[in-house]
Amino acid sequence: MHSRRTVLTTAAAAACAIGTGGGAVHAVTSGSRASGATASRSRPARLVSRMNLEEKVGQLFVMRVYGHSATDPDPADAEANRKEMGVSNAAELIAKYHLGGIIYFGWAHNTREPHQIADLSNGIQRAAAAQRVPVPLLIATDQEHGIVARIGAPATLFPGAMAMGAGRSRDDARTAGRIAGEELYAMGIRQDYAPVADVNVNPANPVIGVRSFGSDPEAVARLVAAEVRGYQSARVAATAKHFPGHGDTDTDSHVGLPYIRHTAEQWERLDAPPFRAAIAADIDSIMTAHIVVPAFDASEDPATLSRPILTGILRERLGFDGVVVTDSLGMQGVRDKYGDDRVPVLALKAGVDQLLNPPDIAIAYAGVLKAVRAGELAESDIDEKLLRILRLKERRGLLDDPYTTHRAVDRTVGTRRHLATADRIADRTTTLLVNDGGLLPLSRRAQRRLLVAGADPASPSGTGGPPTKVLAETFNQLGYTAAALSTGTAPTQVLIDQAVAALGQQDAAVVATYNVTAASSQRALVEALLATGKPVVQLAIRNPYDIARLPGVRASVAAYSWTDVELRAAVRVIAGRRDPEGKLPVPVMRADAPDTVLYPLGHGLSY
Repeated sequence: MHSRRTVLTTAAAAACAIGTGGGAVHAVTSGSRASGATASRSRPARLVSRMNLEEKVGQLFVMRVYGHSATDPDPADAEANRKEMGVSNAAELIAKYHLGGIIYFGWAHNTREPHQIADLSNGIQRAAAAQRVPVPLLIATDQEHGIVARIGAPATLFPGAMAMGAGRSRDDARTAGRIAGEELYAMGIRQDYAPVADVNVNPANPVIGVRSFGSDPEAVARLVAAEVRGYQSARVAATAKHFPGHGDTDTDSHVGLPYIRHTAEQWERLDAPPFRAAIAADIDSIMTAHIVVPAFDASEDPATLSRPILTGILRERLGFDGVVVTDSLGMQGVRDKYGDDRVPVLALKAGVDQLLNPPDIAIAYAGVLKAVRAGELAESDIDEKLLRILRLKERRGLLDDPYTTHRAVDRTVGTRRHLATADRIADRTTTLLVNDGGLLPLSRRAQRRLLVAGADPASPSGTGGPPTKVLAETFNQLGYTAAALSTGTAPTQVLIDQAVAALGQQDAAVVATYNVTAASSQRALVEALLATGKPVVQLAIRNPYDIARLPGVRASVAAYSWTDVELRAAVRVIAGRRDPEGKLPVPVMRADAPDTVLYPLGHGLSY
């Protein structure tokens, strides 16, 4: 009797080994584009030659789909699919539009737990194998770690990019990428929309921030390249984003169209290095940004639709020959100027290969077909784009075996070794910004009883948290007696009074702050706790800039995210179980004089 794995593998080989004459199919697990092509130079071209125009166009799209199953989603998810896409499930979507990829989201209920994710991936690949020209789908997700993670526990969660920037270790970045890639691969995901290659030079950036490795272009470049090598050594395609660089904006491209005012020389110095490093590391794909860069394109089209930027700079100047994928075409930044039928056409004309998540697949798909039939897009250009995508799939082993198993999940995802590695990496990222009078580490004798108050944002992955609870529990595990009080990101006076009263029964307070602004009532909370005269430790659980608006704080720590792995590491530092090793990967500027540095790049105290 054949095992399930044997049956799936045999089906994949039969579906994908076009024109191999029954010979052996050799796995392509890693390496450069050249080595992937060497294994079987003709497979992508032969697949393209068998497709009609409708199938070719469909292969360029990567779509969302609701549900935990490819064929049997929950009724509410089936209804959402029918409303948005005119089909009930992933299998029907693939059959109707001949898709080349699927993107997983937590809010679409794709990522409940690792076994379910693996089953969904296998169901999607079975649906692909049933098509007239069977081509495995490239399943992708945004698993950046830190504040953007679509898959939560029990999978391993690592510190986010800015925390990794504080750790400064290329080895840690490569290790995190490799382990994260191994776990994604075990769940059937072969493309990660990571790492973020944007250089966060604007503290007011509302969409990148701690998703960036930092503000030093060369340091960011080193960590981007290391993480790329880590992911791709695990046979998962990495994707550097968001080209040509989203780090100096004050508008969120999800809701508006940002402008980057850098000159060509500034771009070359500030934004280009991480993308050059990613290309030098042989990255498989690069994601575009919905931003306007007037220095490169006077039309003021967003970069996603700009041929001068995507072809003139990315392809020709930087020499990138891999897959170019758009950021989500449902974002407002790319929809302001043109209709949803024109956006995908203009993106393809600009130099894009993959069209990610258009708001209405029927309109987008029909728009591209119309443009090809009218001669606006040449079918030969579609073929060239499709060949790039198929070569990526071949390079990452999809054309040999797109399936996974529960056994692969069990021996890979969230293992004790992986979780311990994540904790060790996190221990090297926590940054001590202020420690006046040696307030830290907190003494278990003099400051045993703790109040843990502050912000409790929802978990990025839907697992873990809330932060005050995680912090208090970790302190308790280390021998303290800690009580948690959630006061939120905008504490009312009632909550502030409650926190002050609670501190009266404790020896010290740890207060978690979240993006403190000039008008934030988090400032009033911290000031009220300080006014009690008891020791107060401020812990920034997102951007490290909070300390600039909290001048009375005598002990300040930056964790860079509110995920459990980073919060536990921060507690170990506050408790003195670990020395603080992190260094600021961005400067903190004075709140009252934004051009004056308060704490410079590289600042970080130790015990």
